[in-house]
Amino acid sequence: MRKRVLPSTEDARKADVDWLDLEPLVEVEITSEDPAHPIEAALLPGVGAGWRAAGPGPQTIRLIFDPPQPLHRILLEFRETTVERTQEYVLRWSADGGQQFREVLRQQWNFSPGGSTRQVEEHGVDLAGVAVLELEIIPDIGGGSARASLEAWRLA
Repeated sequence: MRKRVLPSTEDARKADVDWLDLEPLVEVEITSEDPAHPIEAALLPGVGAGWRAAGPGPQTIRLIFDPPQPLHRILLEFRETTVERTQEYVLRWSADGGQQFREVLRQQWNFSPGGSTRQVEEHGVDLAGVAVLELEIIPDIGGGSARASLEAWRLA
C-alpha cells in the first residue's frame, strides 16, 4: 500500500500564493480599533490575533496603495466564538484615489458559537491599478451590539 499525506487546504493556500507584503505598500485608514487588537494584527502575518473595533456598529478599513497595485486574489478571514449574529461585508476598490468606488462583492455570514465560528473567503479578482481598497464590515445586520473583527486580510 502506498500512502501520501496531503497538505491541509490552509497549508496549500499559504504555499501556492505569494501574498503581498503590505507594510511598505499601504497607508491604512480605519474608523476605530481596540488598542489590544490593532489593524496590523490582521494585515501582517505573525503580528497578533487580528483586528477588532473599539465599539459596536459598522466599521471601515481602507488600504491606500502607493503606488497603485494590480490585485488577483483577496483572502478574508473572520472569527466569532461568543456572539450569534449575521455579519455583512462589502469590498470596494478605486483606481482614482477614492473619488469613485466599484463594488467587488457583498457577502453575509451567520456566526453561531455552537456551530459556525469561522469564515474564510478567498476571492479571485482581476483588478488593475488599485489605488484604494475598502472593506466595510457591518458586524450585526440586526443592529445588535457586536463589534466588528477581522482575523486576516491577505492580498496577491
